[in-house]
Amino acid sequence: MATTHRTDIKIAVELDENRVPEKMAWTARDGGVANEPAKSMLLSLWDHQNQEAVSIDLWTKDMPVDEMQVFFHQTLVGMTNTFRRATGNDKMSDTMKDFCDYFAEHLNLKKE
Repeated sequence: MATTHRTDIKIAVELDENRVPEKMAWTARDGGVANEPAKSMLLSLWDHQNQEAVSIDLWTKDMPVDEMQVFFHQTLVGMTNTFRRATGNDKMSDTMKDFCDYFAEHLNLKKE
């Protein structure tokens, strides 16, 4: 029988009196990350039983809008690359990449 290994990824969120995130930090010991600060996170998990995605989307109240736009763009690019690797569907991946380029252009995220 193969040896298995378990690892944990932890996300700590500090909330204000209105339960709005003020600080976040994450730890992934196997990845060499310990209590690394973060201003925003998007986490999606697949619920096989209900055949639906469940998600947690959080950002701190001091997350600047311009950084949020960059964060979303980079997340969309990452999802596009993951979709290509996971499905091998180059046609849809290319369409998604075109949207990422459109998104960046219309938010003036492209660097000269």
